[in-house]
Amino acid sequence: MAGKDYYNLLGISRSASEKDIKQAFRRLARKYHPDVNPGDKSAEDKFKQISEAYEVLSDKDKRQKYDKYGDKWQYADQFAEAERQQAQYGGFRPGGGGAFHFTGGDTGDLDSIFEEMFGGRGRTFQQRTRPRRGRDIESPVEVTLEEAYQGTSRTISLQLTEPCAACRGTGHIQNLPCSACRGSGAIPKVKRLEVKIPAGVANGSRVRIAGKGEPSYGGGPGGDLYLVISVRPHPDIERHGDNLHVDVPVPLAVAMLGGEAQVPTPKGKLALKIPPETQNGRVFRLTGQGMPHLGKSTRGDLLARVSVVLPTRLTDKEKELFRQLSEARPA
Repeated sequence: MAGKDYYNLLGISRSASEKDIKQAFRRLARKYHPDVNPGDKSAEDKFKQISEAYEVLSDKDKRQKYDKYGDKWQYADQFAEAERQQAQYGGFRPGGGGAFHFTGGDTGDLDSIFEEMFGGRGRTFQQRTRPRRGRDIESPVEVTLEEAYQGTSRTISLQLTEPCAACRGTGHIQNLPCSACRGSGAIPKVKRLEVKIPAGVANGSRVRIAGKGEPSYGGGPGGDLYLVISVRPHPDIERHGDNLHVDVPVPLAVAMLGGEAQVPTPKGKLALKIPPETQNGRVFRLTGQGMPHLGKSTRGDLLARVSVVLPTRLTDKEKELFRQLSEARPA
């Protein structure tokens, strides 16, 4: 028997009685039920597995099919028919690519156990575990600092799979593997999607696009698409969190006498007033001129550091003036 071992999941032998099966499930359900283990994903996964095992083994007909075909028991009738016709259809064998999806049948006895153990909460959990949700996927997106500052959009191509329409995701039509999907139950598909990237994203930001991931194979909601953002370095601006840092070249005369200097920002240049006798390395904080806080209306700050530019190629007159200054202000 390939695939899941339901007997092992419940900790019982293959000759276990109906009473043994129910007692084993009660014991494990009390241990792993999500209401007993809130927020524990591993316990929730274990609970789903033992519930699946109990639902099959507690039903006499399903158990007989499971004992013969393993976790492909749902296709027992197709397998039996295929075995009878295998000489005609090239030796088809059970388990040839059909995907198993636990949807359950009559869950009355299972729900009654949950109600006895946990009240109405047990039934609620069982109902919300079906159908299964589609798989989440990721797509890398690179943006410039200017795009991260303002927000932008991209058209991306996604490599997805969707349930085969011919066989409805089962991988089989009647007693034969589906030729459209070659028995896999899935069809590859390239999907083009325009996505919006909000202002304020940073390296490693994950932008969630709800419902745009892989479609569900059981009629449930699709998974989500996550855009994994990388921001291209800017030649003049450094980002630290949501604050921006820039070096502002200021001529010596402006630093000494006062004036204006141009400050680079992601939205263009700003004029910065330089007071007289500004020292090299002084930092001016421009409040609210930094990056947007992701998902908020506020922004970080821009910190402009003065880098005094000394003159070169002095004329004789300029040299004389510096000598006079040196004599007037000896070190």
